Amino acid sequence: MERSYPPILIVGGGLAGVFCALKLAPSPVAILAPSGVGGASSWAQGGVAAAVSEGDTPETHAADTVAAGAGIVDADIALGVAMEARARIEDLAAYGAPFDRDAQGLLQPSREAAHTHRRIVRVKGDVAGRAIMETLARQVRETPSIEVIEGVTAYDIVMAGGRVAGICGHDAEGRERFIPCRALVLATGGVGHLYRVTTNPLDACGAGVAMAARVGAHIADAEFVQFHPTAIDIGVDPAPLATESLRGEGALIVDRDGRRFLLDADPAAELAPRDIVARAVFSSIAQGKGAFLDARAAVGEHFPARFPTVYASCMGAGIDPVKDAIPIAPAAHYHMGGIATDANGRTTVAGLWAAGEVGCTGLHGANRLASNSLLEALVVGARVAVDILCSDALNQSVGAPADLPRFGYDPNEGAVIEELRDVMASHVGVVRDGAGLSLALERIARLGAQTKSSRAQNMLTTAMLIASAGFVRRESRGAHFRSDYPESSAAFAKRSRFTLGEAQEIARRAAP
Repeated sequence: MERSYPPILIVGGGLAGVFCALKLAPSPVAILAPSGVGGASSWAQGGVAAAVSEGDTPETHAADTVAAGAGIVDADIALGVAMEARARIEDLAAYGAPFDRDAQGLLQPSREAAHTHRRIVRVKGDVAGRAIMETLARQVRETPSIEVIEGVTAYDIVMAGGRVAGICGHDAEGRERFIPCRALVLATGGVGHLYRVTTNPLDACGAGVAMAARVGAHIADAEFVQFHPTAIDIGVDPAPLATESLRGEGALIVDRDGRRFLLDADPAAELAPRDIVARAVFSSIAQGKGAFLDARAAVGEHFPARFPTVYASCMGAGIDPVKDAIPIAPAAHYHMGGIATDANGRTTVAGLWAAGEVGCTGLHGANRLASNSLLEALVVGARVAVDILCSDALNQSVGAPADLPRFGYDPNEGAVIEELRDVMASHVGVVRDGAGLSLALERIARLGAQTKSSRAQNMLTTAMLIASAGFVRRESRGAHFRSDYPESSAAFAKRSRFTLGEAQEIARRAAP
């Protein structure tokens, strides 16, 4: 007998998806989490941004978000998210998240780059993501309305009658599986593994963006990929991260001669927005001067206790951050763009919502403010739950799809993906130009013709969307820096938005 599934399906076991599922309870919901609950959220070191300290306000938090986003943040979205931050922190605390507190039991937030106040709510310095996800995973296990489906990876969305009917996935042996639903929430995370160096886990490969684009969803701000300036440069894939909070506590960025080169780049130096810091670090490395994070004076002997995750990563590579400066390099870290949604995570496709990094509400603009990512996952995840329950999606009768997309297997998938990662790093990375973006689009198209792999095709589709959006944005803004157009232009002081067909036409016109 064919098994039945809950009417709501969430694809992704990270913070946005899991929090959404908990907020949907007691409504039945399934979470498709190939590797179990956790996702990239477990890797987050910084924390959750929220105006909880004395003298701070949601309005100030929103203003900092708008300032960091380089002119294209949706100010209404920023204020709305900041206004909900405290409530979402209280939700997590009620679930049991062990946030850092002082002797009186008050939250003890830290400061990160481009924040004007100490508002990063943390856990043991740098384990916020893991601690929060462990707390929520426990809640999921104790919630009978939530079913977790492991070992199945989604590769396509199935439509019927003009709305979502379910997803097609495959297991580790390549066996196909159709999971029907009436409401689909994509919470698949980011795009980091499109790039050679990334801080993201392996499944952050942009599949959600590609799947949504193929069924007609609009894609917004795809060109804006944030590169974290302080990935630990020890040749590990994914690259371990030296959290922003280290700089908030006074750690310095220096070159091989001990010179603080960021003083030349921005008055805020180490606490400048990430795009500025990343380009300065990139430039120092390109000039052969190297780049290092020096926490010896600021943190010193307290490093193991205050930043245990970073300490373990360094010691594993033979670097003692108590005594040594840490070698760093920029790494693909966060995608500000994604599936275009409204404030409630609703996309342009009937029956489809998106939450977390895969979605794009307009909160981040051209450059994400530190620790706003976990906050957005919480806020939008909760809003999606309410929106689904208030919509007519669960009352819709979804017809049987006429045909199911087949899973494409290719033994050469790995080689195609590795070449794509090199192409993206070389031409669609920290510094870009028109010629390089054009070349990238040509090579992406060539790679697409060489493989039938569903995984590779999803990655190539999202890469094309990013490169096409970057090609037509003939200016520099936030994380999108073009050496042939190094200044911002008033003509481009707006968000980008494309369908898959429009991006494909840009790619065809851009071909060298």
